[in-house]
Amino acid sequence: VRNDLSVNDNLITELDSFLYQIKRTDKAITNQENKISELNDLNGFKILVVDDDMRNVYALSTALESENADILSAADGKESLEILKLHQDTHLVLMDIMMPEMDGYEAMKRIRNELQLKELPIIALTAKAMEGDREKCISSGASDYITKPVDIQKLISMIKIWVSK
Repeated sequence: VRNDLSVNDNLITELDSFLYQIKRTDKAITNQENKISELNDLNGFKILVVDDDMRNVYALSTALESENADILSAADGKESLEILKLHQDTHLVLMDIMMPEMDGYEAMKRIRNELQLKELPIIALTAKAMEGDREKCISSGASDYITKPVDIQKLISMIKIWVSK
């Protein structure tokens, strides 16, 4: 009988520990969700939009400005590095992949290595979604990835998640 009580006590202790971990995880998720929902808009956040197609820059800038974000833009990866050197208070980068002069892959690598901006969120934008693109973007330094044509609401939600971290 004592042996059964000992087993039951151990089970109860393990169950209590398990439930405590679930409660802690649930509380952390709720805290993160609260932070994101508190971000009604992107007021005060500086976002760099890097794309060689000015129509894309215009569309993205207009959508993000409607969320009160401050927008910077660059026409290629090389220009994005120069802008980030001048605006070190940038909160997030939207990086097109296929661009002349310096593509998004090279630009992201340089942002991470040369500029040492390891924590700066970079969301890669690509028009040609091919197998392995996401992995290539992430290994080049992207924090996240989204395909064109961009679902603006999805992008804004993704941006809010990254700037709330």
